[in-house]
Amino acid sequence: MNKRAKMDSMVTEGIRIIVEQFYQPDYSNPVQQEFMFAYRITIENNNAFPVQLLRRHWFIHDSNTEQKEVEGEGVIGVQPIIKPHEQYQYISGCNLKSELGKMFGTYLMENVNTKQRFQVKIPVFQLEAPSKRN
Repeated sequence: MNKRAKMDSMVTEGIRIIVEQFYQPDYSNPVQQEFMFAYRITIENNNAFPVQLLRRHWFIHDSNTEQKEVEGEGVIGVQPIIKPHEQYQYISGCNLKSELGKMFGTYLMENVNTKQRFQVKIPVFQLEAPSKRN
């Protein structure tokens, strides 16, 4: 992955979400308007109780005004349980039709002990090909 990753983070309900994003030139084809980005998400549970990630809801904005919404169970095929003061990390990707875009969203979490559900915000993060950086 590109070493020039940018990090964004946010805390909601004791859950810290850290996002690192990377442009993927080997999987991109600018001539065909295909720009591939990868992102690493770290989810830190700073609560005194275990949580389970049940669902994800993403909003993906492309600078060419295309907008996508992605919703589904878990992340990368799993619904991880994160123990108190531990973390879970995964890598996923997104393709855009332009060199610039952004993503943000929410996770639906559940307190494993009480079964209470709550939303955790995923911070807005920019997706930009290096050719667009000044």
